[in-house]
Amino acid sequence: MTTEASQWLERIRALPIEGPVRIMNVCGGHERSITMAGLRRILPAGVELIPGPGCPVCVCPEEDIYEAIQLALREKVILTAFGDMLRVPVNVPKEEARSLEQARAAGGDVRPVGSPMEPVRIARDNPDRQVVFFAAGFETTTAPVAAMVAEGVPENLSVLLSGRLTWPAVAMLLASGAPGFDALVAPGHVSTVMGPEEWQFVVDDHRIPAAVAGFTPESLLAAFYSVLRQRIEDKPFLDNCYPEVVRPGGNPGAQRWLNETLEVVDANWRGIGIIPGSGYQLREKHAAVDARSRFPAYREEARRRAGQMPPGCDCAKVVLGKIYPTACKLYGAACTPRTPVGPCMVSDEGACRIWWSSGARLAE
Repeated sequence: MTTEASQWLERIRALPIEGPVRIMNVCGGHERSITMAGLRRILPAGVELIPGPGCPVCVCPEEDIYEAIQLALREKVILTAFGDMLRVPVNVPKEEARSLEQARAAGGDVRPVGSPMEPVRIARDNPDRQVVFFAAGFETTTAPVAAMVAEGVPENLSVLLSGRLTWPAVAMLLASGAPGFDALVAPGHVSTVMGPEEWQFVVDDHRIPAAVAGFTPESLLAAFYSVLRQRIEDKPFLDNCYPEVVRPGGNPGAQRWLNETLEVVDANWRGIGIIPGSGYQLREKHAAVDARSRFPAYREEARRRAGQMPPGCDCAKVVLGKIYPTACKLYGAACTPRTPVGPCMVSDEGACRIWWSSGARLAE
């Protein structure tokens, strides 16, 4: 541990904490840093760190993944997607392809990509093939997708968009009356794009301490100290503990691409349901590049109930901070990174995958 991190830890330990104080970290990247650095083990016993809804792979609607699989198999397109999406399972009979990875094994041309530039290149390299970019993610990854569309794409490229906004999920938890947390550590990357002000409602509307954090132990411990002190002094405010990257107002250019290319709509979160104003869809002027307009729909009414988490999977409760990953009955038994049942065990931003990778094996 660095000298700076040790200093923040000593400041936290010197606080008169009357626990338990439950701090939710929204971002999957935060959860990875917290777990891998062992921060839960070194904080005072009265401080509880709760992973929150910060994994876009985990909340991507099952029906969107199913649609991508069908496009790859039935329409014979080149289906591109961010790498984590390839292993997320859907609820279909065992004899059918249950993931994009299995669709590729069944003959589908499915290719993992790391940025929106790769589907553009693939489309240009294959002018006689239709290319679909299955773009799932939060604001940080959706902004480059919006810029890609705004700048123009090859005629044979279309986008199957599954973009989500982070703050509405936290707003839903707070509006429920039983949010399950006493303070919030807001995501650094999202705040870089959208601005820290997006989280001001947590303080203004609910009087809950909040701080934006980066991904180092130093930044996270500074944020923990901030929200703990705010709570002790009963003076909640929105603190920015990632000032080297997060600026007031965020990134105007990225926001312009998002606003000009996409519109905000009510959207489904897997296992959670519809959250108002939590999704992105392409504006009408960009309908020509919308895969849902270009190809037949594969969202059969009969599959509506299949769009939830798999039977016995508690990923939704994990995403909402209701339980820890190890409390799921499938964790480490039927569900492991090698054989994932739920999406939280797939992505490196999923709490279950993060906990497993850190060595957490036994149910609590």
